[in-house]
Amino acid sequence: MDEVLLRSLTPSVLTVLVRRGADFAAAEDAVQDALVEAVRVWPADPPRDAKGWLVTVAWRKFLDATRSETARRRREDRIEEEPAPGPTPAVDDTLQLYFLCAHPSLTPSSAVALTLRAVGGLTTRQIAQAYLVPEATMAQRISRAKRTVSGVRFDQPGDVATVLRVLYLVFNEGYSGDVDLAAEAIRLTRQLAAVIDHPEVAGLLALMLLHHARRASRTAPDGGLVPLAEQDRTRWDTAAIAEGVRILQTALARDRLGEFQAQAAIAALHADAPTAGETDWVQIVEWYDELARLTDSPVVRLNRAVAVGEADGPRAGLAALAAIEDSLPRHTAAAAYLHERAGDPTTAARLYAEAAHKAPNLAERDYLTRQAARLNSRTRH
Repeated sequence: MDEVLLRSLTPSVLTVLVRRGADFAAAEDAVQDALVEAVRVWPADPPRDAKGWLVTVAWRKFLDATRSETARRRREDRIEEEPAPGPTPAVDDTLQLYFLCAHPSLTPSSAVALTLRAVGGLTTRQIAQAYLVPEATMAQRISRAKRTVSGVRFDQPGDVATVLRVLYLVFNEGYSGDVDLAAEAIRLTRQLAAVIDHPEVAGLLALMLLHHARRASRTAPDGGLVPLAEQDRTRWDTAAIAEGVRILQTALARDRLGEFQAQAAIAALHADAPTAGETDWVQIVEWYDELARLTDSPVVRLNRAVAVGEADGPRAGLAALAAIEDSLPRHTAAAAYLHERAGDPTTAARLYAEAAHKAPNLAERDYLTRQAARLNSRTRH
């Protein structure tokens, strides 16, 4: 081993490493490691190019040392960044998922259907009922939506209107049976209202709070459905009603009316009435007129017909109902109610029984069946 040769090559090898970007101290360490390696290897296998060999080995030693040091620093940084022992807040990205599923490549209706299925946890049948379409039609719509977004990067959030529609439908499904689902929709809408200053977001939150305030009174001890007019209003959540009304008033003051604000205004009028008989049905009809103008929804027109029956008499309500397609869900039940109010129990009983067969859930079916039985018993006596 020619130690003189090694010492003579050391400066030039060191210079090469520094020129390649190594700091001087690290380069010195790498060259010393390369010299130790040369002493071990060269006696049995001397290189043809001593300098080239030293440069190659020294540079490899430098890179290894640099990687090792970087890894060590990262480990130390991770340890410093670790939270103190104890409970840590959970990261809730559910609302973000709602926005991502409302992808711009989808139509609003398809985005809503896909989000309800993928994130909201609703079944295809539940979604179809919400949209008033056959289950097979909704299954095809969801399948097309999945195909559309397959391979698409979910990095473009959808619009607020689509997300509001999803939250509204999730709440409605929860309100008709699954309390936790309704509470989850309220929680997410609160989150949305905290980050987006929009009157319709506020309107939806107000609507949910006003409806949810009546939850405890909507079912009897035996699980039976209790209609609004028969509910025990002392069981309504007055704090939730006050919050909902306050949020709604702030939203309406901005003079940018939307369908959720209009629906919330109707709910607020119901909540404001001390008794069912003191309900301001004239104002409710006016709000339904606004809502029909905003949505052109057959369900809105159906509800308006019932409200007209309360404000202007059952005959006026039946006239309004006659202009609506009778295949619409709950159309028969509304007709039964208005015929009973008009003094025609025989027709009302028949329609209640017919509506019971069409009821979307067991609670409604049982209620309508009892109504039919009540009127049939009365006419027999």
